[in-house]
Amino acid sequence: MRYRIVQEGESRSFPNGDPLLDGASADGEAVLYLGASHVPDISKKAILVELGTECLGAHTGEGYGDEGSNVLGFARYRNGDDPPSNLIELVVQPNSDPAAIETARALFEKTGLEVVVSADQAGRILDRLLRPVYNAALRFLDEGLASAEAIDTTCRLGLGYPDGPIERVMRGGLAHHHDISKALFEAYGTAVFAPARRAVVAKQRAALRADLGGRRSEPAVEPGG
Repeated sequence: MRYRIVQEGESRSFPNGDPLLDGASADGEAVLYLGASHVPDISKKAILVELGTECLGAHTGEGYGDEGSNVLGFARYRNGDDPPSNLIELVVQPNSDPAAIETARALFEKTGLEVVVSADQAGRILDRLLRPVYNAALRFLDEGLASAEAIDTTCRLGLGYPDGPIERVMRGGLAHHHDISKALFEAYGTAVFAPARRAVVAKQRAALRADLGGRRSEPAVEPGG
């Protein structure tokens, strides 16, 4: 299947060197928009828009619950700066074109990715499942319920997780977790998405470091200058 890519900046789903980027053509049956505003085109089988935490409707508009076309959303799950996983969350609307869904599925599976279909909800499936778990684990740590090692060991041995929630959220970056969790909290207003204290502190530290770094780079001002 031939597909075209329109890209602005680096994609979280497909960083530089990814096989999907290398396989793009000058034109094709589908167009992927990575960090770029999409252009509707009914002549294409599928228009695929890379999403952050936002809904596809933010890009397409919505109307009375009957929205849908050949424009679909997608996100490849990635834990912070870890390499992207092999999972694509394909976002559809109530009246999305079935042919567009099959085209998107075939395109991604062609490069060895697994595809799951999600309704158009902020955070989709994985972030809505995982962010409350990370927040709960961080709050347990704050409350002194157990050490980080004990929490992670319990989840690995008791639940069969490949790694524990503390080590995973720390590896992905607490400031990164803060941003996603905060966006979901603002979207849903549910307490489980409110960023845990340690994530808030990490975000504040990152902001202070950036501010101090900017001040240090400013030229010194001579007295009376």
